[in-house]
Amino acid sequence: MSDRIARQFAFLAEADRLKTVDRANVLLDLSRPENSAEHNWHVALQAMVFGASDRAIQMLLVHDLVEIDTGDQPIHLDHDAALLATAEARAADRIFGLSPDRDRLLDLWLEFEAAASADAVMAKRMDHSQPLFQVLLAPQPLADHLAVVRDNIGRGRAARLRSEWPEAMGWADAVLTGTTPPDSDLHRRLRFLAEADALKSVLRASLLIDASRRENSAEHSWHLALYALAFADLAGPGVDIGRVIRMLLIHDLVEIDVGDVPLHSAGGLAHGSADIQAAEAEAALRIFGLLPDRQAGDFLALWREFEAAATPDAVFAKALDRCQPVIQNLGLGGIGWVDYGVTFADLESRVGGRISLGAPALWDWLRPRVRDFLG
Repeated sequence: MSDRIARQFAFLAEADRLKTVDRANVLLDLSRPENSAEHNWHVALQAMVFGASDRAIQMLLVHDLVEIDTGDQPIHLDHDAALLATAEARAADRIFGLSPDRDRLLDLWLEFEAAASADAVMAKRMDHSQPLFQVLLAPQPLADHLAVVRDNIGRGRAARLRSEWPEAMGWADAVLTGTTPPDSDLHRRLRFLAEADALKSVLRASLLIDASRRENSAEHSWHLALYALAFADLAGPGVDIGRVIRMLLIHDLVEIDVGDVPLHSAGGLAHGSADIQAAEAEAALRIFGLLPDRQAGDFLALWREFEAAATPDAVFAKALDRCQPVIQNLGLGGIGWVDYGVTFADLESRVGGRISLGAPALWDWLRPRVRDFLG
């Protein structure tokens, strides 16, 4: 078991590199390029919003991991498709091969690439439409990006969406012609997804494992969902991994309004304080309230379940939420712990208990490594 956990952590540490792969798309505020980890989170969230299956969402969590080796290939630039496919297959074999669940993860990626199953078709639909929405939902889209969207819808890979998803393409046509789309459930869902883009600009205390910059909350949410997929075998009785992944995709959306409050912070805005809890509850009502009413209630209930941490799904999700920053810090040589003056007793009381409750094998593996580091 110890070797298995070590290999999963090696895979998850390697996945951290996806946060440094830039895409041609930019954030809605045009401040910088979107990276592939942020895209994976946003497209998985979009799939959740539009009713995709758990398997389709899981495909989207892993579909771009090969870009760690190959980089992102913009759709509007010419490329050798056969050469790229060979490079991506080689990358998939290397990256998924780090995990003891290589075959399970590779099967998800291969199914997505083949686009032959209903789940994969849905996942591809989400992947090919999200960049279009990313451009069209921006307050002031860039002219060259609009040109790429027009070409993509007209004769590119998104052209098929006119028959697959005519409502969405009708919405896109309206935006491209300067017409205000009518209020509809589709429009409300897209407004929610546009608001969610702001999570990519919420910085956390944790650094990327390469120490190049601080992690943001969208990247963290994607990485946590990948943790749930990787450590599904460690979940306790009654845990539904599909629901855990959905919880983790939305669990930090309230930080759009509240910001990230580090676990080891102190003072009036300490993590878990009454003021923070009230502010997060208000943020949840506003953000999930952008969705159609029934869906807003479902998402709000799922977020509240995570916060309460009383169900098997939420207990496991909370364990992973505490676990991921520990791995980041161990990979960084404890930079974050040094900055906040964290002791082993702090980690054991604030982190160890939560991890032990939901995934005791993880804390059993982590505890001696943390103790050796912090003394």
